Amino acid sequence: MALLFRAFYATSYSGYIMKTSAGLPTNAVFGFVKYFWDAVQTFKPEHVICCWDMGSKTFRSEKFADYKANRGDCPEELIPQFDLVKEVVESFGVPNVGLVGYEADDCIGTLAGTYGKERDVYILTGDHDMLQLLQERVKVVIMKKGQGNYAVYTPELLMEEKQLTPEQFIDLKGLMGDTADNYPGVKGIGEKTALKLLQEFGSVEGIIENMALLPKGVRAKIEAELEMLHLSRDLARIRCDVPVECELAATSWEVDRPKVIAKFEELEFKGLSKLIG
Repeated sequence: MALLFRAFYATSYSGYIMKTSAGLPTNAVFGFVKYFWDAVQTFKPEHVICCWDMGSKTFRSEKFADYKANRGDCPEELIPQFDLVKEVVESFGVPNVGLVGYEADDCIGTLAGTYGKERDVYILTGDHDMLQLLQERVKVVIMKKGQGNYAVYTPELLMEEKQLTPEQFIDLKGLMGDTADNYPGVKGIGEKTALKLLQEFGSVEGIIENMALLPKGVRAKIEAELEMLHLSRDLARIRCDVPVECELAATSWEVDRPKVIAKFEELEFKGLSKLIG
């Protein structure tokens, strides 16, 4: 989803939307393929899976009605491209995975945890929330500005940059909230204060146990928002035990080039055929 949305806005900011001769918008899918192909060429995986959100209603929106409620309506030209991009992904022989009631993040977390027991896993995303999924064999590849510009996170790099463990990253979001996902955390506590508290006390539980040691103003804010602190942390936590599976044999990266070219021609993607050689 991060790649698709990024591709849509990167190719539509001028007001021009790429369409087929029949009027079907394709700009987001076209951009997605370029991002996707660059990542595959860069990291050379043996297996690839794409995970998708399956609608806006999830267990998180049931727990907190305002979850992601600040987001505007999806651009009209992007809506038909949700199904279209899955067709293109399928033409590459890559499974599309999603589960109603959960977010793509939860599917990614579950599959990464399963596969990461025995092999190296790279999670490609534009979402820093994924950093909580870091493990010894699970890396998170954050797409930065500009195609082909990646930051590859390990638990060691997260510790170096933020002085946080992956588990503490969830507590960080619980304390400071997330404006993009529209949950507040503790009002008045930003990233700087949250980091300081976690570095000193280790966890949300450690902070609560040591409330008497906190500055008066910080203590008052947390005491006033204890319920929201726990709820925000729960919303931030990616579920790694959702009922989703994907057989490894079905995920092998083996491109049937004629099948992909046929899909590209159907969508009038001039120039992309050369991209895949």
